[in-house]
Amino acid sequence: MSDMIKFILNGNEVEAAPGQTIWQVAKQHEVEIPHLCYSPKPDYRPDGNCRACMVEIEGERVLAASCLRTPTEGMKVITDNHRAKTAQKMVMELLVTDQPAKDVAHEKESRFWHWSDHLEVESSRFEPRIAHERDISHPAMHVALDACIQCNLCVRACREVQVNDVIGMAHRGAEAKIVFDFDDAMGASTCVACGECVQACPTGALMESSRVDENGVDRQIQTEKTESVCPYCGVGCQLTYETKDNVIVSVQGRDGPANSNRLCVKGRFGFDYVKHPHRLTKPLIRLDGVEKKGDMDLDPANPFTHFREASWEEALDLAGGGLKTIRDEKGSSALAGFGSAKCSNEEAYMFQKLVRTGFGTNNVDHCTRLCHASSVAALLEGVGSGAVSAPFNAVKDADCVIVIGANPIENHPVAATFFKQAAKNGTLIVMDPRGTALKRHATHMLQFKPGADVSMLNAILNVIITEGLVDEEYVARHTEGFENLKNHIAEFTPEAMAPICGIDADTLRTVARTFATSKASIIFWGMGVSQHIHGTDNARCLIALSLITGQVGRPGTGLHPLRGQNNVQGASDAGLIPMMLPDYRLVDADNLRSAFEDAWGTTLDPNRGLTVVEIMHAIHDDEIHGMYIMGENPAMSDPDV
Repeated sequence: MSDMIKFILNGNEVEAAPGQTIWQVAKQHEVEIPHLCYSPKPDYRPDGNCRACMVEIEGERVLAASCLRTPTEGMKVITDNHRAKTAQKMVMELLVTDQPAKDVAHEKESRFWHWSDHLEVESSRFEPRIAHERDISHPAMHVALDACIQCNLCVRACREVQVNDVIGMAHRGAEAKIVFDFDDAMGASTCVACGECVQACPTGALMESSRVDENGVDRQIQTEKTESVCPYCGVGCQLTYETKDNVIVSVQGRDGPANSNRLCVKGRFGFDYVKHPHRLTKPLIRLDGVEKKGDMDLDPANPFTHFREASWEEALDLAGGGLKTIRDEKGSSALAGFGSAKCSNEEAYMFQKLVRTGFGTNNVDHCTRLCHASSVAALLEGVGSGAVSAPFNAVKDADCVIVIGANPIENHPVAATFFKQAAKNGTLIVMDPRGTALKRHATHMLQFKPGADVSMLNAILNVIITEGLVDEEYVARHTEGFENLKNHIAEFTPEAMAPICGIDADTLRTVARTFATSKASIIFWGMGVSQHIHGTDNARCLIALSLITGQVGRPGTGLHPLRGQNNVQGASDAGLIPMMLPDYRLVDADNLRSAFEDAWGTTLDPNRGLTVVEIMHAIHDDEIHGMYIMGENPAMSDPDV
């Protein structure tokens, strides 16, 4: 590349891309430079305040912080001569002064002690400061500021990466320290326990409570690492489980495409259920004579008042035999199955195949029916695919972001970090009848009247069309029916819709112009949009908004319904819905169904099955007599069950 910068690093000619720092280039060439306040993880900017990464640049009077300094053509950099090494060792000695002794350190294998060993600095000749008391007020995180070197990584983690604005620096000089809110205890602060600060801390000043003993000393647990995906919401955060003896000790975020190392409180600390004493580890069979009642008094700590333990063989024979008897005596339509969006694609595929080939019915569904089924219907109709068209972090390339009918700070916290970051550099438009937490970061907050989504969105469409803000080339090439939309939308002026939706006409016009004229605009919506009697119409309006402005198919543009559980999309793709076979093949289309009949070696039901809601009605109507429920809890999740 012609714009590459050539310079000399420890006597060797190397090249740097524009914007690369000396430290980054050195790492590429396996030249080790100590670093504490800098993290090479995504979205951490260099700060240069610890001065552990100092290097000499020929011709310059003072040393330079390599994490900040970018090379210039012909520059000569030396990282390992006497002057540079002496400076690095002096910084480390000053920092070691205030540290707890290594044998009682909070994290004995921290990055700090790694560089201390590397530079052979084990002790200090200087007088230590007065140590801070430990803060053990938080149930999941241990705070020990006696190990804090004030590198500010935790501040950047909290304020710039997660954008929670809880951690800061207070006081001056020797009394300066990290604080939570107004110097509150961590457990009493507004900390949301995302744990980003723990993952960033290089010294062990911030640690998972599970990794230290009652005195705050590192338990030195040797763990096995297993890469996985978070089992909670639909963001799809990649993570690493750190386990010992098959017990999860801690969780670290990985650099996945959806989370860039970030996690939320559930992903990082919500794993105690795995070893919860109420968790069933053996099959249970109901005791003879115990009546099935919805209001029975069952203690989850002692289910043996109503059930007995059984072997897997006995339980499977009883369950399979009972379902087979119902099928043979009452017909396939008397059976149904609920799968789960928390299961893998493979499990979802096998479950729907069992119901269709074993039960002989398409009565199989999962929580998508109460989630984004209306969004999927609109997306299939409008763009031909029910999947999202852009990931969460596409907001990095967007100038305008709309979030409607969603509360991502609470329901999709990691996705919300990208939205909050985007608000600092672009336009964030939040549309919701509720005053959600994202309101604080919004450029425009459209707190419209409940149920008035369509009127508000139609007014925005009206402005775009009547003011000539339509991307005519995109509409001509990639859409159809625009004239019908134009005629339909003509009466929905902002002035006419303002009394209905509760948003004044000027704001509606401003938002419409901003979205249409931005170089890249993207829309995210939640179940506040989809869980309506007119949920499909809500989604249709959003799709039309993107299509007529050409805000789809480019970086920073697109449509993204925020999924509630971690595999709603995959479960639907795998056929865990009553009207579609895998890959969205209609069950009542003979030419599509026949391919599955050939592959599975059996005849399939040609009729669409019942949905979650219809199955519940059929149970009350005494039409469904047996069910297999995998990974769902309809008694808790489904209203009026």
